[in-house]
Amino acid sequence: MDRLTEMEAFATVVDQGGFTDAAKKMGISKSAVSKHVSSLEARLGARLLNRTTRRVSPTEIGLAYYDRARRVLNDAGEADALVTSMQSAPAGMLRISVATDFGVNHLSPVLGEFLKDFPEVNVTMELANRYVELISEGFDMAIRVGELEDSSLRARKIAETTRRMVGSPAYFERYGRPKRIDDLNDHKLLHYSSQSSGNVWKIPAPSGELRQVRSAGWLSVNDGQSLLNAAISGLGIAYLPSFLYADALEQGLVEDAIPDLPADLQGIYAVYPPGRFTQPKVRAFIDFLVQAFANKGPDAW
Repeated sequence: MDRLTEMEAFATVVDQGGFTDAAKKMGISKSAVSKHVSSLEARLGARLLNRTTRRVSPTEIGLAYYDRARRVLNDAGEADALVTSMQSAPAGMLRISVATDFGVNHLSPVLGEFLKDFPEVNVTMELANRYVELISEGFDMAIRVGELEDSSLRARKIAETTRRMVGSPAYFERYGRPKRIDDLNDHKLLHYSSQSSGNVWKIPAPSGELRQVRSAGWLSVNDGQSLLNAAISGLGIAYLPSFLYADALEQGLVEDAIPDLPADLQGIYAVYPPGRFTQPKVRAFIDFLVQAFANKGPDAW
C-alpha cells in the first residue's frame, strides 16, 4: 500500500477520534481505513492505536509518530498547492506601494504594458513617501530604494541607481562650487522632509567612509521631483537619485556639485511578504519589472 496513504489514514483516525469519522473525512470505506492503519502498524512493527469498543486513541509511540506524520502530510499538501499555484494564471487584485518619485517617473509609464500582458490582474498603486507595513496594511508588494530595513521580507533587485549632489549652473555661479564635503556647510541645501534621519546627508568620502552633513537648508519637501525643480531654479544643492536627475544632468540644467566624490550606489528592490511560495500575480509583476528596467541604471535613466 502507498506509504503516504497509510500515514494519512492513521493521522485522520487520530484527528477524528475513530475509524468511522475518519472514513467519512477521507471519502473511503471504514474497512479501507482499517486496512491502511493495520498495514502501517505491520510495516513499522509497532502498535500505534489503542482500540476499544467505545474509542480509539494513539499509544505513546503512536502519538510520537503522529506528530511527525502530520508534518509530512502538511508539507505534502503545501507542495501540491505550490505546483497548482505556480501553474495558475496571474489574476486578482495586486496592491503596490511605491515612492511618489519613482512611481510617477518610471513605474506609471510601464504599467500599461503589464496590464495588457496580464488582463486578469487589477493593479492598485499607492504613491506615498512613507514606509508602509506590507502585511498589516494589506499590500502585496512595494518598491523600495536603498538599504532594506526589514530583513523579514523577501526582496529582488530590479535595478540600481546612484545618488549625487546636484545644483544649477546659475547657483554655482552665484555661490561658488564646493570642492570638498566640508564646504557644504557654507551652501544652501535642499532636503527630503520625510527622511527618518532628518536634515542629514550621509555622503561617501574618497576614503570610503560615510561623512554626515547637517544643515537646516533653505527648503525641505517630501517629494524628490520638487527638490529637483528647486535645484534647477537655483535655490540650492539637492542630494537625489539618478532616476530623478539623469535627464536634467544630460540637458545641462543641473551639474554634479562635487564630481570627484564616489557615487552612492543604491539598489531598487521589489519587496514582498515572506512565505513558502509567491503568488502568481506578484511573481509575474516582479518578472515584468526586472525585464522593463533591464537597461536602466545606475546612471542611465
